[in-house]
Amino acid sequence: MAETRAPRTGRLRREAEGEAARFPALLAEAERIAASVMHGTHGRRRPGMGESFWEYRPHRREDGATRVDWRRSARGDQLFVRETEWEAANGVFLWRDGDAGMALSSPSLPVKRDRAAVCLIALASLLSRGGERIAALGETGPARGGRRGLERTAQALADGPGDVRSVEAPALPRHAHVVLASDFLDPAETWQARLAGLRASGAGGALLRVVDPAEEDFPFSGRTRFRDPASNGDLLFGRAQSARDTYQTLWREHADALARLARRSGFTLITHRTDRPAASAVMALYQVIAGMDR
Repeated sequence: MAETRAPRTGRLRREAEGEAARFPALLAEAERIAASVMHGTHGRRRPGMGESFWEYRPHRREDGATRVDWRRSARGDQLFVRETEWEAANGVFLWRDGDAGMALSSPSLPVKRDRAAVCLIALASLLSRGGERIAALGETGPARGGRRGLERTAQALADGPGDVRSVEAPALPRHAHVVLASDFLDPAETWQARLAGLRASGAGGALLRVVDPAEEDFPFSGRTRFRDPASNGDLLFGRAQSARDTYQTLWREHADALARLARRSGFTLITHRTDRPAASAVMALYQVIAGMDR
């Protein structure tokens, strides 16, 4: 037993070390991008907003005992937290899709998952510098400000599971700002249901659609096998180029459906290809969030 366990332990340790090594690299890239776009931005802090009472909300486990409003809670059997206007209206919650398809990359280009993480961490850095409270949706609890809030959020965006259940059943304060980064390849009807749930809580924000060039251009020809990373099912074409026109038509129709859905749901859709600079996507995201409070 010990002999079989040792090789497995070593392999798992190497995999864990490899994943841990990704975080500093992604964080460094994100900070560089944030610094490059900082000159064109301005902070969103407003004096006095942090002390204005907004509403009571049910206490969550991650809030801890110190946030319980005992006077309000004493009126019944449920614990409540006194939420301020800053927390309710200015928290920004970020989510990076962890689906298996987000591990796709063309040669010499970053995988979609990592580019999505870099863009969101850079955005988080910009927002944090402006006094914003931030959190990774479903993974870090309430939105928090300062360097500690940024570190926790960045770690979750880089290495967290990115479970779509965080989007489907979010624990959000009213009127939160939300940024979702994904390839959004699930059917538009599926995303319609997810965004409707966010909209019901008063949330709005941006959708960062991260695309690998091969997905959009379909540069394949000849005998080509395509594999679904989630199911491991595959599809073999003898002449892949014969499917290009049909594929690109379907691709455009899906993108148009997403754009219409985003507008109806109070979100702005931003499409970013991984062969283009991340800074432009970060600036576009920041402008969306900054413009929501004007």
